[in-house]
Parts: sequence; C-alpha cells; structure tokens
Amino acid sequence: MTSALEDLGTHIELKRPDCVLRCSVEHGELNVKVALASLHGLVRWLRSDPACQFSSLVDITAVDYPERVKRFDVVYHFLSMYQNQRIRLHVSVREEDMVPSITDIHPSANWFEREVFDMFGLLFSRHPDMRRILTDYGFRGYPLRKDFPTTGYTEVRYDEAQKRVVYEPVSLTQEYRQFDFMSPWEGAEYMLPGDDKAQEAAE
Repeated sequence: MTSALEDLGTHIELKRPDCVLRCSVEHGELNVKVALASLHGLVRWLRSDPACQFSSLVDITAVDYPERVKRFDVVYHFLSMYQNQRIRLHVSVREEDMVPSITDIHPSANWFEREVFDMFGLLFSRHPDMRRILTDYGFRGYPLRKDFPTTGYTEVRYDEAQKRVVYEPVSLTQEYRQFDFMSPWEGAEYMLPGDDKAQEAAE
C-alpha cells in the first residue's frame, strides 16, 4: 500500500509541479503540501485525473500554530473509491488570508468550510453562505484557536425577569478555578477489592 501511495505522490508531483510544495507518505496516508493560490485548481484536477479520481470529500478542518507567521493549516481529506486510496492536503494560511472555497467542485464542502470559519475564524472566498454553523450568531471569538480562553468570553442564560435570553461576561469565583487533580477514589475510607495486593507489592 505504501508503494502505491508513493507512486501516486510521484504522479501528482510530476503532473502538477506548479501546485505541490511537498509530498510524503506518513502513517499510511499520502500528505501533500499545497500552495494557497493553487488549491482550487489542484482539487479540481485530483477529482478528474484518471489515476486519482478523488471524488469524495471526507472532511475539512484546520490546525492552529500561533507561533507561526502562517498561523493555520487548512487540512482537506479526500477519498477515491475508484482507486481505494486516500489523500490529505495541507494549505498554510495567515489569519487574514482568504481561502478559496471548493463548494463548486465538492458541494459537501459548504458546511465543512462554515465549520472552519466558525471554529477558527478563517474566511473562504466565493462561499455561498459564509456564516456560523455550530455557535450562536452573536458568539464572540473562535473556540478552536489556541488563544481562546477555556471559559469563553460570555455566558448565556434565560432571565426570568426579562423573559428572554441574556448574554453576560463570564465570572467564575476563585474557588471553582482550583483543581487538585485527585482521583475520586483517593479520599475513600474503604478499600476496593485488589487494593490489598497492590499495597503488599509496594511493601
């Protein structure tokens, strides 16, 4: 299988040297690093080329690397049911870059791209409906960025007096922020079956 993937990677590099920055086989999958400007054309070619036929878009996601100038990697997973092979495309982008939408090639990319926008704040050019899909429309920030606070910025609750949903800044008292990371069994006064053997082995 690895040999077949290496052959496929070589084929893609030879046919589309204008698009491919790097090609490698890792963990039994073909990984291709793609230039942002070439993404749309390569995805169309991967679908139509007889040796590839990657007609099924499996997923689109992103990875946040805050220390890099090109902070995000947008990652595409494709499946060729004709060749029984998978491919993963990586595109490095800056926070302000517009990623070309591939909804005209793979209509299923619509919700995937909206999810990446909602979770990471990346915009896709020529997308037919670029709005949040998992969080509320008034949500602040992008939850899967590494610098997003675990508590979020606001909390939502239903106010009985106002008879509506209200947004308030998150305010946690200090006592809820202290964690001792103890196992729930560590403070138990009784012994579980088998614990006596563990104690004997330690002595």
